[in-house]
Amino acid sequence: VKKIDGHSKGFDKLSEVLQWCLDIGVEEVTVYAFSIENFKRSKEEVDGLLDLAREKFQRLLQEKEKINKHGLKIRVIGNKSLLPDDLVKLAAEAELITRDNHQVLLNVAFSYTATDEMTSACNKVLSGLKDDLIAPSDVDIALMSECLHTGGSQFPEIIIRTSGETRLSDFLLWQGCASYLHFTGALWPEITVLDFLWAIFKYQRVAEELDRLKERLYASKPLSGREIQFLETINKERWLGLERTLVSE
Repeated sequence: VKKIDGHSKGFDKLSEVLQWCLDIGVEEVTVYAFSIENFKRSKEEVDGLLDLAREKFQRLLQEKEKINKHGLKIRVIGNKSLLPDDLVKLAAEAELITRDNHQVLLNVAFSYTATDEMTSACNKVLSGLKDDLIAPSDVDIALMSECLHTGGSQFPEIIIRTSGETRLSDFLLWQGCASYLHFTGALWPEITVLDFLWAIFKYQRVAEELDRLKERLYASKPLSGREIQFLETINKERWLGLERTLVSE
């Protein structure tokens, strides 16, 4: 029970942190809500976490007018095939009702690991090659980046790891290789606005250096018309999949 209480406080903290982000103009946030590795925990804890996710998604849907007023767009990233059907539907509905919002994007990494994400991106590219939608010469860092769950987004400027841990736990490994990593001893539910602003301040001191690093690491040719069409097809299929999820039995 204590573990679930802690997770519940963590979910509640997210809305407060999102408000801080809105206040200073942050346009995109990614939260690591549930790792694929979490499925290895006890059945009691896993069931409790999934029930908690259901509760939070349902509350989110009930507050859709408030969410849309703030321009919050939700994108659930991860391997949804591992999740119960009812939870997949709730996640799909959250994405669909906020798809036209553009003030801030919230990526909810749920049933996620970076290694699984990169495997998924590779499979998309292999499928595109097999179907002659792209050519071998198209495959580069830029295309792979766009085939990740976070395709269409900028890579994160800051990754904040709480609880005194100094590891990334398989989170945004591709996207975060030139991010500022901020480690804090504060537990996630206990993080304060001062902790948050301190992380921003520390990032600002090295921002220019990190920007130069990103330019070196991710320098590649612009996407071709063929690649853009391939990515548009992937994105269209994703939205159609979400719509089909809502009407499936």
